[in-house]
Amino acid sequence: MATESRTQLEVCEMTCEHEEITSKLRNLLQEEEIVGMAQIFKSLSDPNRVKIAFLLDQGKELCVCDIAALLDCSVATASHHLRQLKSSHITKSRKEGKNVYYSLKDHHIQTLIAMTLEHQREKSDHE
Repeated sequence: MATESRTQLEVCEMTCEHEEITSKLRNLLQEEEIVGMAQIFKSLSDPNRVKIAFLLDQGKELCVCDIAALLDCSVATASHHLRQLKSSHITKSRKEGKNVYYSLKDHHIQTLIAMTLEHQREKSDHE
């Protein structure tokens, strides 16, 4: 019963389209852009990958071994997460000798991490 009444509050009781608004919004994003944005969020949907992004934001550049130590996981597991982040254009890497160093791809990802953390902390303060 509570679910039914909550659902009624979340659904329009009458169907109508506000064409002056929808016509302006309809083509703002291209399908390719939407898919790319979804891929970023999908890649960051794993807590370990969010942690890696946060650590790279704070540490600027870390080798795979450092990330494995910080996550308390194997180098293979850390590498797997880093490959996924790199394939989503969230991180970049460079090889120096026998070590591979990772950093965030650009300031947009840094901003995304910072704003998401700020949102989470504000949400926690209001609960």
